[in-house]
Amino acid sequence: MVKHIVMWKLAPLAAGGTKEENARKMKEKLEGLKGQVEGLLQAEVGINYNPNGYDVCLYTEFTDAAEKAYQNHPAHLEVKKFVHQVITDRVVADYEA
Repeated sequence: MVKHIVMWKLAPLAAGGTKEENARKMKEKLEGLKGQVEGLLQAEVGINYNPNGYDVCLYTEFTDAAEKAYQNHPAHLEVKKFVHQVITDRVVADYEA
């Protein structure tokens, strides 16, 4: 199993929405990938309430082969377009469990 964790900082205003609106859109879009991407076992998005941290956190679990396929899946690439319009920073960690 592969675990993939990403955290983003969002711009105050971007893509026609506020930080809060865009965080909710990201959550809906990212969690919506479950069931669309074969091998994506878990997708959970948290919106941070701590003003000193990153704004949005994604936690996903994949079968071993699925994480690489996810990166190029059309549904993921569509969500990624939106995400890249509204973020200012990103950190990521991938590990096998």
